[in-house]
Amino acid sequence: MWRLPAFAVGCSQVVLPGEQPALVRNYDYDQALFEAVIASTDYSGRRRVLGTSDMLWGLLDGMNEDGLAVSLTFGGRPDVGEGFGIPIVLRYVLETCATVEQAVSALRRIPVSQSYNVALVDSAGHHATVFVAPGQPAEVSELHATTNHRLDQVEHPTHAARFNSVGRLSRLDGLRSGDPSSRQLVAAMLAPPIHNDQFEAGFGTLYTAEYQPAAGVATWHWLETSWTRGFDDPDDIREVRLA
Repeated sequence: MWRLPAFAVGCSQVVLPGEQPALVRNYDYDQALFEAVIASTDYSGRRRVLGTSDMLWGLLDGMNEDGLAVSLTFGGRPDVGEGFGIPIVLRYVLETCATVEQAVSALRRIPVSQSYNVALVDSAGHHATVFVAPGQPAEVSELHATTNHRLDQVEHPTHAARFNSVGRLSRLDGLRSGDPSSRQLVAAMLAPPIHNDQFEAGFGTLYTAEYQPAAGVATWHWLETSWTRGFDDPDDIREVRLA
């Protein structure tokens, strides 16, 4: 996954730090390019990882049994440079890190091929959102919510307007100001303007993921159903309708 061809995703994400930490995110992308696999793995024999698979062994989001959860949104920049594709970076973070501090350290040193906002939360309630981009140092923030521009700064207005990046972020920021529960956040993620149905344009919400790292469970939500998984759950299949 070195210097992958350029690809842009939508996505929205928000972290809930504190005593019951959570990470809730929407994944907006072309359904024809989605693997539709949730993988529970123990590749190293030392740390189990649960998350949404991409490119066979990369991840779009996930958590490990140490209580670290991570997800991504596209960071809004069109540049492509020397570096790794973000799915393998998220896999590396969850395979090798146990805390937000360790994950931030890893993101500072790993070169990436495109720009992303990477959200992190751990079971101790620590959190960070890190903007990574090719050829520049990682930028670490304490933002709780991000969509598809650089943290809270719009660098490419046309792209941001096309995908309502500012409108979705404003909705998330408004929710966060009311100290919501993860259940309330999930409900908002499943409704406009955060939930998207432009599937023909590759901008439909394929799932809403809710990670609870302290409890060791994750739930994938759709409009009509939800599916909760833990590290030890047996193989299973769910069929869902996206719209």
